[in-house]
Amino acid sequence: MKLKLFEYVMLYHSDDKESKDSIKTLIIRHVSQTLAKDEKQVAMLASREIPESYLDDLDKVEILIRPF
Repeated sequence: MKLKLFEYVMLYHSDDKESKDSIKTLIIRHVSQTLAKDEKQVAMLASREIPESYLDDLDKVEILIRPF
């Protein structure tokens, strides 16, 4: 099977304690490239790279994927 090139980035959306309406977004993994058969496989590979310090707040971690 022919693999495709994908790019992905990981974001963390933290709650700002000073303001209830404010959400601060951090890049926890800059744009990376990988070869995979589809976006589902990229998501699985990327999820293995989530830093340990963010594992307790997985609902605030977002992985954005795009085909190259």
